[in-house]
Amino acid sequence: MATVSTKLLTAEEFARLPQPEDGSQQELVQGVVITMLPPKAPHGACCAKIHLRLGNFVETNKLGFAFCNDTGFITERDPDTVRGADVAFWTTERLPELPKGYIEVLPDLAVEVVSPDDHFSRIQKKVLHYLTKGVRLLWVVDPEDRSITIYRPDKPLRILGENYTVSGEEVLPGFTCRVADLLP
Repeated sequence: MATVSTKLLTAEEFARLPQPEDGSQQELVQGVVITMLPPKAPHGACCAKIHLRLGNFVETNKLGFAFCNDTGFITERDPDTVRGADVAFWTTERLPELPKGYIEVLPDLAVEVVSPDDHFSRIQKKVLHYLTKGVRLLWVVDPEDRSITIYRPDKPLRILGENYTVSGEEVLPGFTCRVADLLP
């Protein structure tokens, strides 16, 4: 029986691929390109609100860098994985300057916004990947449920409804916001 082997890409090879003509987004997962449909309007509105609040807080307090739009960061090598959270934050200590390519340090805070078309298992795999690779704080925002699920390594998850306040905890000290203010 013949088998077909797929060449695994490195992060550098992945960076040189042309952008998909259909506007879809891609990640590299253990050397394999994964293509995702472009998000719909509620997803984009939610990402924009989160980035606006976090980004303003980070910039005003000169705490580091906040990115949106699935900015690529390398989570593992050999085989390489390049992920892009919907919104992410790096402290100045961990990312002292803006790199030219993919970021080679995992974010301190990663935010994933659930789309109506998302599968629970895909989100859970991403959550587990982020936490085992070193993300210190992870928010999974569900605009439909109007909630944020908070994950931290070795701690129980917390689910906050829209009337609760989410904080940056020790990762982003001083940041607080009503959950409802981050939702479309």
